[in-house]
Amino acid sequence: MPRFSVIVPAFRVQAYLHACLDSVLSQSFKDYEIIVVDDRSPDACGPIADEYARRDPRVTALHLPANIGLGPARNAGMGRATGDYLIFLDGDDTLMPDALQAIADRIAASGEPDVLMYDYARTYWSGRSVRNVLAAHLDEGGPASFRLTDRPGLLQLLMVVWNKAYRRTFVEAEGFTFPPGYYEDTPWTYPVLMSAGSIAVLDAVCVSYRQRRRGNILSTTSEKHFDVFDQYDRVFAFIDDRPELAVWRPVMYRRMLDHYSALYASRDRLPPHSRTAFFRRATASCRRYHTPGAPAPRRALLRHGLLRLGARRTYRTLSGAQRLSGRLRRGAAALRRALRGAALQAHYRIQLRLPLRRSDAVFAARGDQGYTGSPAAVEAKARELVPGLRTAWICRPLDAHTVPTGTRHLAPDTAAYWTALARSAYLVHNASFDRRLVKRRGQVVLQTHEGTPLRTVGTDLLDRPAAAGGTDFEQLLRSVDTWDFSLSANPHSTLVRERAYPSAYTTLEYGSPANDVYHRTGPADVARLRETLGVPEGATALLYAPEHRDYRRRQRPVLDLERLIRVLGPQFVILARTPGPLSPGGGRRAPHPRIIDVSGHRRVETLALASDALITDYASLMFDHVTLDRPVVLHLEDIEAYEAARGTYFDITAFPPGIVARSQDELFDIFATDHWRGSRSAQLRAAFRARFCPYDDGRAAERVVRRVFLGETDGPPVLPVAHRAPGALPEQDGARARTGGHTGGARPSVTRAPGPAPSRTSGP
Repeated sequence: MPRFSVIVPAFRVQAYLHACLDSVLSQSFKDYEIIVVDDRSPDACGPIADEYARRDPRVTALHLPANIGLGPARNAGMGRATGDYLIFLDGDDTLMPDALQAIADRIAASGEPDVLMYDYARTYWSGRSVRNVLAAHLDEGGPASFRLTDRPGLLQLLMVVWNKAYRRTFVEAEGFTFPPGYYEDTPWTYPVLMSAGSIAVLDAVCVSYRQRRRGNILSTTSEKHFDVFDQYDRVFAFIDDRPELAVWRPVMYRRMLDHYSALYASRDRLPPHSRTAFFRRATASCRRYHTPGAPAPRRALLRHGLLRLGARRTYRTLSGAQRLSGRLRRGAAALRRALRGAALQAHYRIQLRLPLRRSDAVFAARGDQGYTGSPAAVEAKARELVPGLRTAWICRPLDAHTVPTGTRHLAPDTAAYWTALARSAYLVHNASFDRRLVKRRGQVVLQTHEGTPLRTVGTDLLDRPAAAGGTDFEQLLRSVDTWDFSLSANPHSTLVRERAYPSAYTTLEYGSPANDVYHRTGPADVARLRETLGVPEGATALLYAPEHRDYRRRQRPVLDLERLIRVLGPQFVILARTPGPLSPGGGRRAPHPRIIDVSGHRRVETLALASDALITDYASLMFDHVTLDRPVVLHLEDIEAYEAARGTYFDITAFPPGIVARSQDELFDIFATDHWRGSRSAQLRAAFRARFCPYDDGRAAERVVRRVFLGETDGPPVLPVAHRAPGALPEQDGARARTGGHTGGARPSVTRAPGPAPSRTSGP
């Protein structure tokens, strides 16, 4: 007896059936059977099912003699099922990787419930995937299992059959079957949930619900949509036969009214000539089952009342008025935005004619984030060293709390924001200011950049359209022409950016101010950071920070973190900072308790300080992380694809900051053998650090401030690498240990930090 019987009805889904069955057969959990029900499909569904049945004994191909519809086809599959639990999967949908393992684990943890509900994501033909917006109802907090009366909010979820697993003995004891016709899920899901003695939930995306561009049965125009009335007749007959379920009658009445209203409002389901008849049937059904008591929004109550009264013309007039009102509201909002924008630009033009404020400076970071990165480090040092300087930080209101006391917060695209851009003498950013910015004579613009470039940037992307996307290179160069100073961390960055961002600015080769924090953070501070992030005392914390993939429409996990944490053992935790989902199941839910999602953490420097080692691929974080002299491991499984799409400035495998893994198995071996922090790792890191971190001694921000704000050409000398002691980790027992060519425009000038500078010939 298998654990699961996966029942797949198939009718005109030949283009999707391979992916559907492959998604089941590739599951890490193997104790299941698949029953493919060929509902006399006129396409190749039958032969495809036979092909899979020949290849794998777990697959059964059941061919029906005539087309009987989706519900009866599922019944036929149930008749052949032998598993503990029934799982229904439509032939054009797929299971997410490891979904069956997650379902099996949750069933075991919740005491073998009658029904387990799990989540899904809508996957569109374009490749876009969107998780169910009501996923909060699947919160696993509270009792492991319960009855529907304990969590009635579950009825707000999509009432379909394929987002649940059903205990087969429960289904057979209650005699549940699917009726014929459209909306066959309705008289199955409601009775099942109302009758279940125990229900559990799984907060994980287990099903990819394909949104077909055309061909979805329920999106076709047909009088078959009238079947919805028969389906609700079955639901209420079920309730009437069981007096103990009478409490659900008002809820079902409200759900029925919502369903009827949605169908009638849809313009592509009911044939025009049948809309009057549908409304009359809906009115008769409402009068028959009228059971008030379930709360509803005021607008819904009005629609429900008109539907029950049979006031079709009034209902139609009301619907038309609501649609018109919505269009008018949207139009008025667009007009208000346009008028506001015009007023702000007029205000900006006036401010541009007023004198500069020589003691004002404006700072910002990419994406109008909170107080972070090199601009934040420069701002803090400028307030400390420059007498009378008034500083402001541009960020979204929700990030205003990150701005320190004494620094004014500016919300983007406000009058205060445009005033500051027009009249401040100093403008500092690590990306770019508003494209409408007018650089004034006397204003000083400092570009701090983000990290050291490994991947192709700036105008070097001209011959890489896939990576460049919609980059406006003319606008990019206009922005570059506003720079007075371009900050560089090392000679490699200087050479790359002078070519990729050609203009007449002065390059300040002073180091990375964002890394200064590493040199003023002691073991006690690091211990507090680790505690704040949830790193257990004595654990070894690995920061996993992969780079965004330009060549993928959707970001998906590059590394199986759940498998890695199991290989590493209980003394490890993973701090995961990923551009996409944490696990193949989708969403941000960590797949294991020792995997901590830190993707929303603003300051990557904090994460680096709290970690014992870094796992990455092409992220510029590796150049900063070696400042801490902690191990780095590169996972470069797709390096050929990445280099083909994005391009890199040198072969990172020939000059890496640590041990390189070309596959997941290699990565697991590196950690299993402790190679990740061995002598070879230390040698590679030392060479990488010497080449790319020559000025990162904790004084980069001071050098910048003294040059840009105070006009001093001789800043503090560079501290030799041997004399630096950044971010010491707390002393702990156990396994964790710290080892020990220019194009166009005027050529930028380069100012290096005082002290010995590395030779250009040492670059990669």
